[in-house]
Amino acid sequence: MRSTEQSGAGGGRFRAPVPAQTVQSPVGLMHRLSAAIAAFRAPVAAAPQIADTDALIATLPFGVACWNADAQLVASNERFAERLRVAADMLSPGAAYHEVIQQLTVGGSMQPVREDWQNRLLELHREDGSTLLIEERPLATGGFITLVMDVTESRRTNQLLTSIREDQRQLARRFHEEKIRAEAASRAKTSFLAHLSHDIRTPLNHIIGFADMLRQQPFGPLGDGRYLNYVEAVKASGERLLGFFANILELAELEGGRRELKRDRFTADELLITILRRFSTQGQRAGITMGLGGACEAILTADRFALERMVANLVENAIRFTPRGGKVTLAAYAAHDGVVLEITDTGIGMSSERLESLSQPFVFGDAALTRDREGAGLGVAISRAIAELSGGRMAIDSRQGLGTTVAVSLPLLAEEEARAA
Repeated sequence: MRSTEQSGAGGGRFRAPVPAQTVQSPVGLMHRLSAAIAAFRAPVAAAPQIADTDALIATLPFGVACWNADAQLVASNERFAERLRVAADMLSPGAAYHEVIQQLTVGGSMQPVREDWQNRLLELHREDGSTLLIEERPLATGGFITLVMDVTESRRTNQLLTSIREDQRQLARRFHEEKIRAEAASRAKTSFLAHLSHDIRTPLNHIIGFADMLRQQPFGPLGDGRYLNYVEAVKASGERLLGFFANILELAELEGGRRELKRDRFTADELLITILRRFSTQGQRAGITMGLGGACEAILTADRFALERMVANLVENAIRFTPRGGKVTLAAYAAHDGVVLEITDTGIGMSSERLESLSQPFVFGDAALTRDREGAGLGVAISRAIAELSGGRMAIDSRQGLGTTVAVSLPLLAEEEARAA
C-alpha cells in the first residue's frame, strides 16, 4: 500500500472539478451528501440541510466520512469513528484526510482491490484478524466520500465455506478413487472365479461321466456292493460341485454385464404359478405348506427364464430355512407403474447383522444354522443381480424366529413400449 502521505495525496485525485457534461447528476444518498458538502460552504444559510445530512449518515450501518475538495473532513458518523477506534469527538470538521487515514491503518496492512476514475476500493487487514472494506467515491461538488464496512464475519464465512467445499472435493475424489479400486477388485475376483470354475468344470464332468459309467457296470460287476455306494457318492458330490461352479459362472456373467436379457411378455401370476408347481413336491417332502396370493394380472416385459431363476432361488432359500410345519407364500401386487413380487416364509428369520451381509456372495452366516443346509451362498446375490438388470430392486425384511419377506419391485412398461419389445 502507498504511504500515508501518498494516501493523503490520493484524496486529491477526486478534487479536480469535473465538467458537468461528463458526469451524470447522482441521486439518492450521493445527491444528499453532495448537497451537504455544498452547504458547508455557506453554513448559515444551509444549517437545516447539514442537520438533515448528519441525521441521514448517522442511521447508516457502515462508517461514512464526507470530505471537501481540499481533502478536509466535513462530516462523519459514529460507526466511522468506531472503525478508526477513536472517540467520535476527535473527528472534528476540518480534520486532514491523510491524518485520518493514517489512524485507520494503524496495526494493519492496506491492499488495493480496484481503482479507476470513478472509485477506489481497498481492503484493510488488521493484526487482530478483522477486515475492513474501504470505498471512496467522488462527489459532484468536488469533494469525495469514504465508506468503511466491517466484512470480517463475511470473510470468515467465505473462508469456512471454501474450506468445506475443498474438504468435500477431497472426499469426493477419494470416494471416487476407492470406488474405482473396489470395482476393479470385484471384477478381478469375479473374473478369477469364472476362469477357475471353467477350468475345473471340464475334469469334473469327466469324473461324473466315469462315475456314471462305473455305476452301470458295462464291463462286468465291480465285486463288492459297497463299490456301487462309493460310485454313487462320487457322482452325487461331483454333480453338486458342478452346480456350485455353474452358479459362480452365472453370477460372474450377471455382475460383468455379459448376460443379455430377453424381453418376453407374461403375467406375474403365470410366473408365480410356474414356480409354485416346481417346488410343491419339495415343499411336501419338507413338511411345508406352499401358498399363493390373490390374482395380480399385471403383465411383465422381461426375461422370463431369468425371473424364474430369481424367484426360484428365493423360494428355495425360504424352504431351506423354514422348519417342518411352516409356510411359504408367493404373492404379486400391481401398481400403475410397477409390480412387487413377494416371497414370505415363517422360517427361522435373521438378525440385523446377518441381514446386512446377506446379499454378499458366499455369505453363509452362523455355521450352527447352515451346517445341515446345502448351498454355495450365491442364491440371493444372483437374484439381486437379476432384479437390478431387469430395472428393479430387491428388499429383504426379516425377524429372527418369525420369518423373512423378500420383495422384488419390477417396472411395468407402457403399452407402446411393451408392444415394441
